[in-house]
Amino acid sequence: MKINQYTLPLSNMAEHEHKHSENCSHDHDHSHHHAGMHVHPITKNLKVAFFLNLSFTIIEIIGGIMTNSIAILSDAIHDFGDTLAIGAAYYFEKLSDKKRDQKFSYGYRRLSTLAALLNVVILTTGSVVIITQTIPRLINPEEVHGLGMIWFAILGVVMNGLAVLRLKGNSKSLNQRTVMLHLLEDVLGWVAVLVASIIIYYTNWYILDPILSMCIAGYILFNALKNLKSIMHIFLQAIPNDIDVQEIQKEALNIEGVEKVNDLHVWSLDGEFNIASMHVFYTSEFSIENSENLKLEIRKLFSSKGIEHVTLELEGPGNKQGERNSSLH
Repeated sequence: MKINQYTLPLSNMAEHEHKHSENCSHDHDHSHHHAGMHVHPITKNLKVAFFLNLSFTIIEIIGGIMTNSIAILSDAIHDFGDTLAIGAAYYFEKLSDKKRDQKFSYGYRRLSTLAALLNVVILTTGSVVIITQTIPRLINPEEVHGLGMIWFAILGVVMNGLAVLRLKGNSKSLNQRTVMLHLLEDVLGWVAVLVASIIIYYTNWYILDPILSMCIAGYILFNALKNLKSIMHIFLQAIPNDIDVQEIQKEALNIEGVEKVNDLHVWSLDGEFNIASMHVFYTSEFSIENSENLKLEIRKLFSSKGIEHVTLELEGPGNKQGERNSSLH
């Protein structure tokens, strides 16, 4: 499961603003947005896709054992990962109306990232097991049941194709669209198994089975490790790849009334919902009565960069203590 693949869509954000009195030397603007998600009939479609994939994963395991095909068993690991991914997507869609609470002030979005991490661990372990079982077969190929592989490959194309069609009807959902595209990859993978099984059936080139298995396991392992990098990027609160903080600072300085900005932090909850905080020093000519307009302009800037949740701290000119405190972060 890719971390950016099953990230849930952003919506239904509630905003709360907290300010000190105008007599204070600085002003805090906390735009708190709840990371809720759209609730649509897509949960029903995801549920159907989940059970289709789960059922076929079980069939694949049985089929792989019956045909003695390590390639089919490899694809079973792949489909098991997809099943977990769809299940996580379904679960987090079900949590779409759950507000932030006393335990999780940002809501429950990061649970999807945790689910992705678990998925990476399972897929990586499964791929390593498959590779260790496949290497001996590359050295001494074993006979496989070519005709049985053909029928299972046809079943794989049909089952995954049905899941894709089930999700295609409501492709406006990011969650559903991404799952659909991944299932489409599975269809193409089964087409490859079908082609290989036909060749095996007519030529008895049994070595194609472990070769295909290594390709599938390698593909799973490559994507799992790539996703792990994205997951750790989020957990370590690194700046999102598509955000340029220097550009934000530069554009913020062009806003009327802004003299200096620093202590800018940007991070992401789940790879999609980005959060920022920034310390702003306004000019001596600036009237504190216009602070609401200033904050509005700054929020517009962040919104244009894909950041909807922003915490701002306004400081008056000559506030050395505020500047020192800001520099410590």
